[in-house]
Amino acid sequence: MSGLQGVGLLLLWVSACLGPPGLVRGALVISGDQEALQEPRGAAKSLQKRSTNEDMVEVYSVRLDCTVMSRFAHTVMTSKALNRANSSQEIFFEVDLPKTAFIANFSMEIDGQVYVGDIKEKEKAKKQYEKAVSSGRTAGLVKASGRKMEKFSVSVNIAAESNVTFILTYEELLQRKLGRYEILTRVKPKQRVQEFQIVTNIYEPKGISYVDAHATFLSNELLPLVDKRVTDNKAHISFSPTMEEQRKCPDCEGTLIDGDFLVTYDVNRAKSQWDIQIVNGYFVHFFAPPDLPRVPKNVVFVIDRSGSMSGQKMAQTREAMLAILKDLHEDDHFAIIQFDDSIDSWKESLTKATKENLDEAMKYVSRIVDSGSTNINDAVLRGVNMLVKDRQEEKLPERSIDMIILLTDGMPNAGESNIGKIQTNVHSAMGGNMSLFCLGFGNDVEYSFLDVMSKQNKGMARRIYEGSDAAIQLQGFYEEVASPLLLEVDLRYPENAVDSLTTNHYSQLFNGSEIVVAGRLIDNDLDNFMVEVFAQGFDEDFKVQGQASAEDWDVLYPDEEYIFGDFTERLWAYLTIQQLLETSKSGTPEEKSNATAKALDMSLQYSFVTPLTSMVVTKPDTEDGPDSPFIADKLTEEQRQKEERVGYQRYPQVAALRPLSNYYHSTPTYLVDGDPHFLIELPERDDALCFNINNKPGTIFNLVRDPIPGILVNGETIGEKMIPPDGQINTYFWRFGIVHQFLGVRLEVSTQDIVVLQDGKQVKLLWSDNASVKGTNVDLLLTKDRSLTVTLKDSVKFVVLLHKVWAKHPYHRDYLGFYTLDSHLLSPVVHGLLGQFYHGIEYEVSELRPGEVPEKPDATMYVKGRELNVTRGWQRDFRKDVKNGENVPCWFVHSNGTGLIDGDATDYVVSGLFKTV
Repeated sequence: MSGLQGVGLLLLWVSACLGPPGLVRGALVISGDQEALQEPRGAAKSLQKRSTNEDMVEVYSVRLDCTVMSRFAHTVMTSKALNRANSSQEIFFEVDLPKTAFIANFSMEIDGQVYVGDIKEKEKAKKQYEKAVSSGRTAGLVKASGRKMEKFSVSVNIAAESNVTFILTYEELLQRKLGRYEILTRVKPKQRVQEFQIVTNIYEPKGISYVDAHATFLSNELLPLVDKRVTDNKAHISFSPTMEEQRKCPDCEGTLIDGDFLVTYDVNRAKSQWDIQIVNGYFVHFFAPPDLPRVPKNVVFVIDRSGSMSGQKMAQTREAMLAILKDLHEDDHFAIIQFDDSIDSWKESLTKATKENLDEAMKYVSRIVDSGSTNINDAVLRGVNMLVKDRQEEKLPERSIDMIILLTDGMPNAGESNIGKIQTNVHSAMGGNMSLFCLGFGNDVEYSFLDVMSKQNKGMARRIYEGSDAAIQLQGFYEEVASPLLLEVDLRYPENAVDSLTTNHYSQLFNGSEIVVAGRLIDNDLDNFMVEVFAQGFDEDFKVQGQASAEDWDVLYPDEEYIFGDFTERLWAYLTIQQLLETSKSGTPEEKSNATAKALDMSLQYSFVTPLTSMVVTKPDTEDGPDSPFIADKLTEEQRQKEERVGYQRYPQVAALRPLSNYYHSTPTYLVDGDPHFLIELPERDDALCFNINNKPGTIFNLVRDPIPGILVNGETIGEKMIPPDGQINTYFWRFGIVHQFLGVRLEVSTQDIVVLQDGKQVKLLWSDNASVKGTNVDLLLTKDRSLTVTLKDSVKFVVLLHKVWAKHPYHRDYLGFYTLDSHLLSPVVHGLLGQFYHGIEYEVSELRPGEVPEKPDATMYVKGRELNVTRGWQRDFRKDVKNGENVPCWFVHSNGTGLIDGDATDYVVSGLFKTV
């Protein structure tokens, strides 16, 4: 097993909000009975309408308490609400928790009556679950939520003048990654809360080396509210703004609290070679000795270049490989193999990572192109044979680690395609002498195949998600395994003093990670508790030994009445269950069966929701009779991946958008057209984002502002001639002001004419003309009654389209569209409703679900630290066809782009066509 036992994150998402789940995602969502759409519960709940009684429901408390005792985190999220209305209300409780955490308890208290979740064997809970599904009234589920989290949600009907308290508890062993532990809390209250508090208490008996706390939403005014107190072995971090301090602006009800609250820390390691805690008959041993020299590595990169890796995947792989090659240490040896249905090697053996060799390798990587099918078996075996041969010929350092890093995005469909045989072949060839790390790129890869194969060969698997940050994900994984410190780490304890040990042999320990072993003491015998650690180091064998002893908690923490007293036992149970679940996937048939049975027994004994158990919550009866139970399951990575696949199968109109080369242009385009529709085309992702801005006619918005070259673009809206029969008032842009301050250029483009002012000289053009004007600093190309192309010298190009409407139309008027080309030529500080997107936008979309219109599904978008409900739709790009336009599929962000744009749409309103404020 890899020393990467100590790599990972603690992530938690807590929020409380009022509003329909589809528009406001949060911990407390209130929906009036009279106005709720008649949809099945679960994903379709996102379609519920806002209750007219929502202002009568007061969410008066949201509190998150996280206690960390020797890396084991115990988190309790509590939310309280009062229904002040004179009718019942349905309240939704939602929390995002780490996918590696185990739910330990959930309860609801309604007017003094407590309803507690019951942990049951999954098969036994299944009958209740199926009954709830068949009734169409499943009240809550645990679902995948992005890459690292899963969403816990439940709803309950609350009578008039009644209180409800939700309490969710979950636990996790914090894992050390690159020298630190992380506790990430994502907070999205969506409203101001009377009692809002985040509290984290960290207890580390060996001492805390540093603690840091910050948040994405912290302004200069909120920063002093983060209370951080650190002593030698304890840290207290809290954040509890008042209602007034939460206010987004003096005259609005919105809240500033929206984003990530992050606590990072590490422990002292200089005082001893290990950290052993003994409490109530159980021990936990943390091993990460300081100041060890790195062990050279011999790494073979095996890269899939099959046809499915075309486009962005291949480009990101090349980008990541170039960065990884730069980071290779000069004592390392490496090789590169690329494969489709054929196998090609850069060289026939491994090469030392000298500057000359790395330069040559980078040129080789930059020429990798995609083609063909996928022969994983022969590619990996080629890498194994290289390492074996070089070992036999003594070309590699004796004290070094051999590893293969495989990157693939699909199933084997050339050569040997039976995954069981491939696993057998690879395991036999490696012979326990090297490690295999598998990276599964995208959602089409068979992750369970890679996961099992890596664990069979001293390694691990990791999913690489498709997205603009895929290259960063690849580099991040490499950093975790780049610096091995010890090989074949064996942690030994006296057989007559301990039993029920977790895994105590690890193939390697990497820099910045940590090995954790836990067990049970026999008769609480501390007099005979000698600990020894043996391993292979850089230039000699590593060996330490010593007598373990229990800490005196009363002396360490004299002011604490009770600190999570059974944490070592629950940590041991958590770690044991995790390792048993791994064995249940990759062991022999008998080992799998025994591991599954034991993991189930322990999950029930310690009340953990694991892949083998479910939590059942019986809810209070309603006026219509007994309500359905709430069922919470634990998803495996395979189930998460299957859920994503099902989403695309369920909505083929979304799946069909990959690739989207028929829709998107080769370079990013940013436009606003129509009434007014903003569209951000992102060809590197084969995707697009869109939103509308609705405001009263005559409003002037800033679209682009770049203070470096002095570029400004503002647009003024116009309304219909009269209010249409449906009462829907649309606005359009009818006038644009374009300024390049440093070039001395100023244009006013309206639906009537174009006025250009440069160096004190004015030129007026009519849309009824065809014209080409070439100036010192600006070129204009006017196509009659169609378009104006504005090219600023050594800078950006804008296109303005004219949409002419029948002059006698009773409602509509002529209007303009605005398109930005060559936006990369603007500076990094460019902003505005369009300008803020010119240098890219990081986001991901998951959780596809039914929308109000069948062909337009809803989904969840994670962007700028926010979680938004978005809808798959279409907007039109009129550049090729100014009359009908070209439909471009996009993710539509509701509510004037709230959450996608910086701030609020009103922040972009200016006082004049050439004004900045």
